[in-house]
Amino acid sequence: MDCIFRDVRYYVHENNTMNIKATISITEARKKIFDIAEAVQVPGSYFVLTEKGCPKAVVLSAGEFESLLETLDTLDYFPDLEKDIARGEREIKQGDVYPLEEVLREEGYVLADKSRKKNVSRRSNKHRQKRSKKG
Repeated sequence: MDCIFRDVRYYVHENNTMNIKATISITEARKKIFDIAEAVQVPGSYFVLTEKGCPKAVVLSAGEFESLLETLDTLDYFPDLEKDIARGEREIKQGDVYPLEEVLREEGYVLADKSRKKNVSRRSNKHRQKRSKKG
């Protein structure tokens, strides 16, 4: 099989980080595996490893791999996701929407009433008062 596949791309993002999408031989990758492992930690970066010019494997970070699997699971679970999103956007434009609280209540969820709670517990408030009296 005659495969020639050489490609190196660099993408610079707003935060000045550089994504690397590179194609290198397995032999070259073996020599630089620690550098490759570090380079793929930048989101969106990966290396395509080739043997005799043909793609054989891809190296990407564990985080990117997990993200890819989650995306595939989502697309499998929602096969018509694009259509569902388009329908939802149309419904929003038409004003055909319901408050989240109402939907959750209909689904059997009980919402906690947080309007009467303070952000600070009594214990931590007393502790703060004691400290301020000492100083």
